[in-house]
Amino acid sequence: MPFVAGVDSSTQSTKVEIRDLDTGEVVGRGAAAHPAVTAPVSEQDPGSWWSAFELAWEQASLQLPARVGSGEISAISVGGQQHGMVALDAQDQPLYPAKLWNDTESAPDAEWLRGQLASGHGDGATEWADATGSVPVAAFTVTKLRWLRRTKFGLWDRLAHVLLPHDYLTHRLTRSYTTDRGDASGTGYWSPITGEYRWDILALIDADRDWSQVVPTVLGPLDIAGTWNGMTVAPGTGDNMAAALGVGLRPGDAVISVGTSGTAYSVSDVPTADASGAVAGFADATGRYLPLVCTSNAAKVLDAMARLLGVDHDEFDRLALQVEASEGAQSAGPTLLPYFDGERTPNRPDAAGVLAGLRSDISREQFARAAVDGVACGLLDAFEALRALAPVSGKLLLTGGGARSIALQGVLNGLVDIPVALADADEAVATGAAVQAAAVLEQTDHSIIQERWGLGAGTSVDIIVEPGDLWERYAALRDDRA
Repeated sequence: MPFVAGVDSSTQSTKVEIRDLDTGEVVGRGAAAHPAVTAPVSEQDPGSWWSAFELAWEQASLQLPARVGSGEISAISVGGQQHGMVALDAQDQPLYPAKLWNDTESAPDAEWLRGQLASGHGDGATEWADATGSVPVAAFTVTKLRWLRRTKFGLWDRLAHVLLPHDYLTHRLTRSYTTDRGDASGTGYWSPITGEYRWDILALIDADRDWSQVVPTVLGPLDIAGTWNGMTVAPGTGDNMAAALGVGLRPGDAVISVGTSGTAYSVSDVPTADASGAVAGFADATGRYLPLVCTSNAAKVLDAMARLLGVDHDEFDRLALQVEASEGAQSAGPTLLPYFDGERTPNRPDAAGVLAGLRSDISREQFARAAVDGVACGLLDAFEALRALAPVSGKLLLTGGGARSIALQGVLNGLVDIPVALADADEAVATGAAVQAAAVLEQTDHSIIQERWGLGAGTSVDIIVEPGDLWERYAALRDDRA
């Protein structure tokens, strides 16, 4: 009986799922934490990801049925946190801790890079969108490379390879230097429109370097990266691309993922380019495209506010649901702008959270509800930007750890005008990585695996929390702080 494994290497932890190839049944799970990070300086030792993987792999393997030998795990794939920068020397040792997606130290470099492609009276946004599908902000790898050269010039001559987080783990498995089109599309120097690296953009950082020897080979959706302990290693992909596979995302539907950050995305048969910078024109892991909007603050806002109240997530949810929506700011309680660690959409890297409308009679329930409302509105901002460019006619799937909040489900259901469902995959990124591993092993379309495993339906969200004037209050606070 063959099995496949999917890995989710996120900002917070590495998780492993081992699944039955035929049925998709989970037969083993493991997880291990990463070092905690907080923007604006968000860095991790790449070696800590490998250590976490080894621990999570051991946990998952120990859960396998007695009849299953490790040799029956036939394929593995890694889904990793997008963007970021892993800079290696010629001995494959990190030159510097990995800069993560939510590190904002390269915000000045993003502005500088935008200006380098500017023509006429523009700021370069249109030119960047046309070149790479996206307008670079601090999250993108290209800005972090420029930051490395600008601030750590003594290390620059030792740079031999630059990888993304998922590339690094795939490299540790296979010793190859590979990536996939989904994750490559978030670098800022690979074009999903042409399917090629933009050497002219990399030359903006260093015109004297042979970048073809530095960046990894971009594999196709069903290509093989190598082998590890007898297993086929799939190309891997970025976390959002893997999550799209894990929830069985279909054309016409959209996803809001509520993790450390928040994302809203859909699949498209054609590439997208948004000069406003709100929608990133990514590629997906199947050969199509994944227009995506990212916010920097989502579940971590709920975590922080629950910590301040001294309650667990279930009690926090109960408190938030005690507040009935009503007209008028005074009766509705305070309004939260959840830009706790800067924000990516809208692009405000130096922003902080704002709690407006406080009164002396504020209750714990109103405090909790303000947090849920603020996160929901931040996610709605992302969703509305997405469907302005990529129309959504089906349902909205919720995924990620924060999506388990009943209060958040209800508030979002009250704010949007399409059916809302909770994705069935508990760990969408790990599940999606396992889907990719299975598809590569069988050399078949990903949709065949998704259908065989019963992915994509979701569970309808029935609770609706009436929003009252929430959106108007939130938009006024957001615009006032622009």
